[in-house]
Amino acid sequence: MLRLAAMMFLLTGILVGLGYVVGWLFGSPEIVTLGALALAIAMNAISYLYSDRIVLSMTRAKVVGENEYPALHRIVSSLAASAGMPKPKVAIVNSNVPNAFATGRGPSKSVVAVTTGLLQMLNENELEGVLSHEISHVKHRDVLVASVAATIAGAISYLALMGRFGAFFGDSRNRDANMIALVLSFLAPLAAFLVQTAISRGREYEADREGAQLSRKPLSLASALEKIERTVKGGARLNINPSTSPLWIVNPFRGDAVMEMFSTHPSTWKRIERLKAMAMSVGTLQ
Repeated sequence: MLRLAAMMFLLTGILVGLGYVVGWLFGSPEIVTLGALALAIAMNAISYLYSDRIVLSMTRAKVVGENEYPALHRIVSSLAASAGMPKPKVAIVNSNVPNAFATGRGPSKSVVAVTTGLLQMLNENELEGVLSHEISHVKHRDVLVASVAATIAGAISYLALMGRFGAFFGDSRNRDANMIALVLSFLAPLAAFLVQTAISRGREYEADREGAQLSRKPLSLASALEKIERTVKGGARLNINPSTSPLWIVNPFRGDAVMEMFSTHPSTWKRIERLKAMAMSVGTLQ
């Protein structure tokens, strides 16, 4: 939690610093900073309040009843009860590529979704491991954390655009100030993105750890991650909007080695190593 708080504080610091520099160009640093933040909050509030509907539409996920997938509902119900939270809705994505995600703003309004390929590829223990990871995301309101980070990063992006405009079309007599604003307008969004990435990776590690504790099957989760990773690495692609990639248990979109450095997910193999070490420490066979 301290690491997460420090990163959120860093994001806020980037926002305030850039806001003052850009505001300096326009003569109103406080007004510029607060205006950008208010606009970002308004845009992200809409996304946050309706995140479950938006994500289900973008991923083509369909909410299903217990009569359609009784075994899947049974596992979700059991894990939710163990986590002390309401049972999330259950959705299916019609795709042969194995993967899963959770969305919604909190335990009382959430959805856990899996692909048909995941149901076909994993055994019940592995499926329980994956679902425990997603239940952990819901329990700890990771969508809320991501939304707050996105709000601040969004404000930084708006300020950066204003900074570039002010640097090019502002007072030409103040060239030093223009140059500082121009440089910061390019560096600040990159710094904000890297902090967001670090937050996302940290939440994935936490969901693995707490999910494994919830299901008591760290090796099953590790096995599931390995199967999903090998399928994705083999070139299989989900036919979905790429902007949803941070939600999935394994990033379904891959680029070259350089792009991997900026991935919202930590290395799957590192996650597997951590889970295996966790299994050894508690002496579990699952």
